[in-house]
Amino acid sequence: MTQATPKAFQRIAGYYREQILTGDLAPGTKLPGNRDMAKRWGVATATIQKALNQLTVEKLIRTSPRGTFVADDPVAGIAAKDRLHRVRQAHSVLMEGETSIVTSASLVVPPLYVAEIFDLDHGDQVVRREFTTGRGSTRLSFQVRWYPAHFAALVPDLLSTGPKKNDDLTTRVLEATGRTITFARDDIARPRRGRP
Repeated sequence: MTQATPKAFQRIAGYYREQILTGDLAPGTKLPGNRDMAKRWGVATATIQKALNQLTVEKLIRTSPRGTFVADDPVAGIAAKDRLHRVRQAHSVLMEGETSIVTSASLVVPPLYVAEIFDLDHGDQVVRREFTTGRGSTRLSFQVRWYPAHFAALVPDLLSTGPKKNDDLTTRVLEATGRTITFARDDIARPRRGRP
């Protein structure tokens, strides 16, 4: 089965979304006018407007009588594929201007679904890291990452919650293990009833 080709407005919105989230288009940057964009992309101005509407809904851009601008503080969550692109481009999981706070890093016996992913025996351990990312005092995401336990011997900072230890950790893990990332995905889980 082949994957459907994205519509023109989705490609255009995706291009500008990536430019904004990677910091290539800084907050406050004025975007070209709709006609100029339509000419550049070879589409109708209605297609450009649809792409811009999508980015407005995502709070990545703002419009005013003076034009369309990158939002002063884009608050959209960063998709896994965008973070993967950032690791490949800038050797950091963090987007431009983002910070992370590691709240936990330890060896644990994982839940069954994680043990199955790693093909572990009952009682085997993995590294579990949890952290938040955001800009300034605004936290935009909470993430949990799981690593094979032996990675902690190769990259001891996997077990550290120290400031700045998370910034280039993914790159250091890849270099130490000789692995590459080929796929990224977001999983969102809701807490069970009666649990926070």
